[in-house]
Amino acid sequence: MHSETSPGADRDAAAYAAREVIELLEVLWNKGRDMTSPAPVSSSQLRVLYILDRDQPINLRTLGEVLGSAPSSVSRMCDRLAALGFVERSPSSASRRELELRLSSRGESYLRDLRGRREAALLDVISAMPPAERAALAAGLGSFRLAVEDAASKAAGDAAESA
Repeated sequence: MHSETSPGADRDAAAYAAREVIELLEVLWNKGRDMTSPAPVSSSQLRVLYILDRDQPINLRTLGEVLGSAPSSVSRMCDRLAALGFVERSPSSASRRELELRLSSRGESYLRDLRGRREAALLDVISAMPPAERAALAAGLGSFRLAVEDAASKAAGDAAESA
């Protein structure tokens, strides 16, 4: 007997599976961080590092908009990252009143090392999967990433319209 599932049930099952994977990844990431990370950062600070890696240079106001955070919170977070040597501040080339934020070479090195450890941990697990399932995982994660980016773009557009 063949039972069909509704689109809603498929969506719910996908959300449940994604949540389970995220929880397992958090455990995996924390194991690697505890063993080798020379200067752990909070998840909020790590998000700032990822944004700077992608969009540098960036000013505090723009970073606050991307994070959806108050300028004072963003400034304190960047103070902490600068104290760790992960972020550099310099006068903006566009306006003398603004500061530009960039990853320092130490910040770039930290991200490169963190990503390398995470990829190695993932490769240990993924290499045990059959090739067809690895390909399906890659395709599914690619679609998931695009959906997240689309949702983030839509949310940013909605926020801009209401401002």
